[in-house]
Amino acid sequence: MNIGELFLHATSASARDAAYAFADAGIPVFPCLPDGKRPLTPAGFHDATTELTIVRSWWATWPRANLGMPTGAASGFDVIDVDTGDMGTGFTALESARKAGLLDGEAARVRTPSGGLHIYYPTDPDGDQRCWQSAFAHIDFRGEGGYIIVPPSTVRGIAYRLSVLRAGAQHPVDATALRELIDPRPPQTPNPRDAIHHADPDRLARWVLHLQEGERNHGLFWASCRLVEAGYSPTAIETTLGSAAASVGLSAREIASTIRSASRQGAPQTATTSPTWNEPRASTRRESDAPWLA
Repeated sequence: MNIGELFLHATSASARDAAYAFADAGIPVFPCLPDGKRPLTPAGFHDATTELTIVRSWWATWPRANLGMPTGAASGFDVIDVDTGDMGTGFTALESARKAGLLDGEAARVRTPSGGLHIYYPTDPDGDQRCWQSAFAHIDFRGEGGYIIVPPSTVRGIAYRLSVLRAGAQHPVDATALRELIDPRPPQTPNPRDAIHHADPDRLARWVLHLQEGERNHGLFWASCRLVEAGYSPTAIETTLGSAAASVGLSAREIASTIRSASRQGAPQTATTSPTWNEPRASTRRESDAPWLA
């Protein structure tokens, strides 16, 4: 019995009977809070097992428990978790992934109580794919180190239910490609020491184009000073850097004022001066240290 058939069976079974069926099929399970997502066993999804004696004892203790399944190598399945709610929906990003050809090879789809979606894929036999979260795209990936709640479990009285059962060829999803498509990393701000020692106008303009809020005025001033040192007039500097500065949000007035200040400052006082830049932080919307649950 494959995962889709197990879900089909679960639509007419209790969570306890579904747990027995999963364990009998070689897919480890564990009990979660009735009508909730929190594991009831001490080590959570790490306690998941296919040992029927243990599974029976759990559901004898918690007969109304929801059914949890670890993702990754333990179960043999990775899951794309599409969220939807007041903060936004992941279905827009999902459609982009579909158009990019990144969703082929799925085994099944399960509709979640919130109206979201779980898309199941076989794990990659050549390497573990770790869990990640994109709050920006409202899509999570549940792989190694995560777990999900499976049918016929309920949350707020609404059941997880099979939506689509695929009969064709199945293969792992490329979680790295999916993440880069729906939630690409922000560009790194170049180090001025690496990029600008010879007052190359094009490189200076490209550098200004990557300035972030809080560093734009200072960065434009510093780049303008480099061009002053190279003999550029204020008009020539504005022609060289003005478009890039406007693209990062500086007004025409700010640009003109900053360039005039750099021209008045002059080369002798700025030749050894360079701004101190902090290394850009990793985007917090892509990281989470919390356990992965659905």
